[in-house]
Amino acid sequence: MAWRKGCEEVANSKPLFLTIYTVVIIGIVVSSFYVFSAIYSSNPPTAQSSAWLSSLSSEEIHVTDQTLNVSRTAMVHTVPTPSPGPQNEWTRSIWDVPPPNKRMPPLKDFRLTKALVQQMVKDNVVIVTFGNYAFMDFILTWVKQLTDLGVSNFLVGALDTKLLEALYWKGIPVFDMGSHMSTVDVGWGSPTFHKMGREKVVLIDSILPFGYELLMCDTDMVWLKNPLPYLARYPEADVLTSSDQVIPTVVDDSLEIWQEVSGAYNIGIFHWRPTESAKKLAKQWKEMLLADDQIWDQNGFNDILHKQLGPSVDDESGLVFAFDGKLKLGILPASIFCSGHTYFVQAMYQQLRLEPYAVHTTFQYGGTEGKRHRLREAMHFLDPPEYYNPPGGFLSFKPYIPKSLLLSGEHNVESHFTLVNYQIKQIRTALAIASLLNRTLVMPPLWCRIDRLWYAHPGILEGSMTRQPFLCPLDHVFEVNVMLKKLREEEFGPQIDIREYSIFDNPSMPSEVKSSWLDVQLCKEGTQDCDASNGTTVGGVLKFPKHSNEETFMKVFSSFKDVKVIKFSSVQDAFTGFTNKEREDKFRNRVKRYVGIWCCVPDHTPGHIYYDMYWDEKPGWKAVPPQTSEDDHPPH
Repeated sequence: MAWRKGCEEVANSKPLFLTIYTVVIIGIVVSSFYVFSAIYSSNPPTAQSSAWLSSLSSEEIHVTDQTLNVSRTAMVHTVPTPSPGPQNEWTRSIWDVPPPNKRMPPLKDFRLTKALVQQMVKDNVVIVTFGNYAFMDFILTWVKQLTDLGVSNFLVGALDTKLLEALYWKGIPVFDMGSHMSTVDVGWGSPTFHKMGREKVVLIDSILPFGYELLMCDTDMVWLKNPLPYLARYPEADVLTSSDQVIPTVVDDSLEIWQEVSGAYNIGIFHWRPTESAKKLAKQWKEMLLADDQIWDQNGFNDILHKQLGPSVDDESGLVFAFDGKLKLGILPASIFCSGHTYFVQAMYQQLRLEPYAVHTTFQYGGTEGKRHRLREAMHFLDPPEYYNPPGGFLSFKPYIPKSLLLSGEHNVESHFTLVNYQIKQIRTALAIASLLNRTLVMPPLWCRIDRLWYAHPGILEGSMTRQPFLCPLDHVFEVNVMLKKLREEEFGPQIDIREYSIFDNPSMPSEVKSSWLDVQLCKEGTQDCDASNGTTVGGVLKFPKHSNEETFMKVFSSFKDVKVIKFSSVQDAFTGFTNKEREDKFRNRVKRYVGIWCCVPDHTPGHIYYDMYWDEKPGWKAVPPQTSEDDHPPH
C-alpha cells in the first residue's frame, strides 16, 4: 500500500528526513483527534448557554482542591495558578434557564473553587452575596438590579439546597456554602442570624487567596448604579467599607473624612482587594469570631480595624491606615452608598444632587417585611406579576392633611402625634372599607414631623440633613410585619392586604389595571346627583354619600366588582361602621395591632410612646410615654 511504501522510503532515507516525516504524521493524527473530539463532544447551543458549570471539568475542580465548606474552621490556603482562558462565560446566559430535560448537576459541582469563581470574574473583580431560601425574592431583586446595570460578574452563595436548586433553575450563578441552614427567615439578632454572619467572614477569608477583588454584599441591599468604576478610583485601598454614618462629612462623591466619621463601619457593603494586609485582616477577623460566638460580626470588624486608626495615607485620597498600621482603609460616602436612614429618611443624595450607587435597608423597624416594603415604596423591589393585580382589586384614597398640621408651630412630639394621628384615623376608615369590599388597600404616603430611632433624641439627629416635615417610611408608625402576617380569621376577621403608596407609578403595573379605574367622590346625601340607590357614574365619577353604612357600601359597590381600582377622593366621614358587632370587634382586634411606637423622649424611662389606632375614642389622650411599668404595653 502507499502508506507502507512511504514508510519504507523513510526507513531507507537519512535520519533528518525520518524525523521530519515522523513529526508530520504525528501532527496529522493529533489534529484529526481534536477535530473529531470537537465535533462529537460539543454541547448544543442551548445547553452551553444554560449550564455554566459544564465549562468546569471535574478534573479542574479536583486539582484546585480549594473547596469551601463554611461550616469548617480549618481552610486550605494553597492556591494553584489558574489556567488561562475566557473568564466570563456566564454573561450571555444569566436568567437563561436550563433546558427542561436537563438534569441538575450533583451538589459537589456547586462547591466554591477558584476555577468556579474564575468563570465569573471580570477585570479581576467578583461581586458576591449569600442567603437562604427565605430571602429568595431579595436575591432575585439583587440579581435583577445588577443585570439591568449591565453587571454580570457576580455569584450567589446558597446556605441551603432549596435556594441553590431554585437559583440554578432560574439561570443564576450559584454556589453551595455547605451550611445546610434553615430555609426560613431567622430574624435579626437571633443565634442563627449571628451564625450567618460568621459564614460571611469565612467566605471572605476563602475567596481572597484566589487573588480576585471581592465586593461582598448583604442580600437586603440593592444596586442603583454600577459601583465598579467608583471602587476603581481607589486602587490603593485594601478595604472600602460602607458605614452607618448619618451626618455627612463630605458634600460630593469623595470618601468620607475618616476623622469625622462617628457611625459604625457597616459590613453590608464592602470591597476587598487580595492584598496581604486584607488577607491578614480577614484571617484574624475569622479567628476572633470562631473563638467567641458572643461577638457580633460587625462589632468584631469595627474593633479589629480600630486597633490602629490613622494617620491618613496621603492628603488627597481620603484613605487611612488601620488595623495593623499597614492596611489602607476607605469609608464609602453614606450619601451615595446609602443606609436606610440617609436614603429613606434624609434623602441625602437628592439634597446634594448626587446619584446613589446603593441602598441598604438598615435603620428600619418592621423586620424583613419592613425591608421589603421600603424597597417597594422606592420601586426597587422585584415582585411577580400577580402582586400588581390582586384578586378583588385595589382600594385607594386621597388623604387630606391641613397645612397647619404639617407646617405650623414647632416640630416636636406633640405636633408630630397630632399630625400622625390625623392620618391614622383616615387609614383606619380605609382599612375598614377595604375589608368590607374585599379589596387590597393602597397605603397613602405618610408624613412625619420628627424622626424615629432606638434611643432618645431631640426630634431629628443634629447635623443630619433630615427635613421637617418629611415623608417617612410606613414602618416608622405601622407594624408592617404584623399588617402582612396571616392572623387567625376566627379572632381577627378577614385578612386585609396592603400595597405601597407608589404602586401605581411602578413601571411593572399593568396598563389593564390602571385603565380599569373608578373615582369616587363623597357628597352630602340629598344634594344633586348624590343618590346611592342607582350607583350610576357621571363623567366617570361616582358620587357617594358620606356617613354610609355597611349595607349601602355593599349595595352600591357590588356593581363595580370587576373594576380593578376604586379611588376615593376622601375617606373622612365615609363609613359609619360595621353593622355586625362581632365583625366590628374582630376588625378592631386586628387593626389595634397595626400601629407601633415612636422612640424616644430624653430624660424619661421608658422613653417610647405608643401609637393608638383608636386615640380619638379616648378623651384626653396625650402623647406621653408610659408612666409606670404597668402602663408599658400596646393599647390592645
